Amino acid sequence: MKRIVIIGSGGHAKSIIDVVERERKHRIVGLIDTTSREVMGYRVIGDEASLQALIKEYRVDGALIAIGDNSVRAQVAERIESLCPGIQFTVAIHPTACIGRDATIGAGTVVMAGAVINACSAIDRHCIINTGACIDHDCKVHDFVSLAPGVITGGECNIGAYAAVGLGANLIHGITIGDHAVIGAGTLVINDIESLAVAYGVPAKVVRLREQGERYL
Repeated sequence: MKRIVIIGSGGHAKSIIDVVERERKHRIVGLIDTTSREVMGYRVIGDEASLQALIKEYRVDGALIAIGDNSVRAQVAERIESLCPGIQFTVAIHPTACIGRDATIGAGTVVMAGAVINACSAIDRHCIINTGACIDHDCKVHDFVSLAPGVITGGECNIGAYAAVGLGANLIHGITIGDHAVIGAGTLVINDIESLAVAYGVPAKVVRLREQGERYL
């Protein structure tokens, strides 16, 4: 069983801990953060600056980043890779998730309970496929995307890097969501959404453009 650390100790860490425990492929040796808190029985064993030494001390094989905001998660990944060259980010898939034939999932991605990734879809690195999200066939989900609980996509959708799709949003077949776009909860997307757009409604309308890295959670 591979030994991993969870980077972050907030609410999202609880969801990731649950996935890892239920999958039973990795052993969590501790959390990495600047606090001294304990989460679900796991304590913070150090911060990012001490991670390289902790990897040796605890014989760590890999890591997962437990941060919900896409841009912040990307910044942390970049720092960790700089501090610890060669570190391996693992994949965690809840046992109740359904992964279709020839689907691929990139390093650092977490697939939550009841999610479906259908045949021939490709999920890139450090994505969050949240509880009950459903990605149909031949979709492409780029790096650092988050799909909230209950998101449903049609087939052949293309979701750009750092995009965030809110609770219960629906995308019809063949939709493209641009990089860094934010799709509001309950939205029905029937037309492509440009990069950096904030869109919501039924059907979706772009209400404004956002700055890259602007907080949305």
